[in-house]
Amino acid sequence: MKNRIKILELISIKDFICQELDSLTYGSVEIRSRGKKKYLYIHYRDDGFQVTKYLGEYNRELHNTIISNTLMAQGLKKEIKRIDSELRKLNYNYTELDNRIKRNIDYAKRNLVDTIYKQAVLEGITTTYVDTESIIEGGLINNMTSEDVLKIVNLKHAWEFILNKYVISSKTDYYLLCEINKLIEEGIYYTAGEVRSVPVSIGGTNWSPTIPLASSIKEELESILNKNISDVDIAIELLLYVMKKQIFIDGNKRTAIIFCNHYLISKGKGLIVIPEHLTKKFKKLLISFYEGKSKTEIKDFIKQKCYSKI
Repeated sequence: MKNRIKILELISIKDFICQELDSLTYGSVEIRSRGKKKYLYIHYRDDGFQVTKYLGEYNRELHNTIISNTLMAQGLKKEIKRIDSELRKLNYNYTELDNRIKRNIDYAKRNLVDTIYKQAVLEGITTTYVDTESIIEGGLINNMTSEDVLKIVNLKHAWEFILNKYVISSKTDYYLLCEINKLIEEGIYYTAGEVRSVPVSIGGTNWSPTIPLASSIKEELESILNKNISDVDIAIELLLYVMKKQIFIDGNKRTAIIFCNHYLISKGKGLIVIPEHLTKKFKKLLISFYEGKSKTEIKDFIKQKCYSKI
């Protein structure tokens, strides 16, 4: 159990470091002269191949930036090697992904802004598609609260986490679920990623969920995953279970959508996202489901209106 949690934490840290490394321009610097002008080139290795890249006309600021980035990159690579060493000690083995799963990851990445925007709408976050796109790309927004901006940034981080090839090849289980909520609620709640220990109420209904127990959640998730039904139906079951169980203090719908999609993408079976124009209908069906009414109607709705097959 401890190994599983540690592995997920290490993979999450490694993913963040790799993104930071990819954002840097670095390498062995070469200055070439042509007449009275000087030009800056860098040499680096990419997938085992030596690459030379032209950066532009020489200037001291750019030259110093490349040197600084190269030193930073060396430190990041050293940290990645340390994490890889720890993962090996924990007996973590990565299996190359099937092409179907790779295509599914690409599909999810291409639709990431749209997916996060729709999740934000479902949560009642006041945003537009354009503002969501700007936030995801690191732009500044003046017409949104800092908490709403943080929620969108956290959604981006959670999606990037599960779309990492090492994470998508991991088991869809309780520990992954907690890690997703931890990313979604980072900077908002101190207890992010922890099973709630206080009562919560649900808007629009008198029904309220009981206090969840970690041991029961593990068993119930395993029971869903072992059902003799299609992968799409299992993903829908996971989605509805996490939403109704209200496992965490907040962010349960966001967590549920990303969690069920981890399972779906890991099978190369597509994506589940609630369309913006169907948010009210979905919430109405969800309340009905919470109150113990027909589960079939909301499952059919998700499969017919919210599921995209690749």
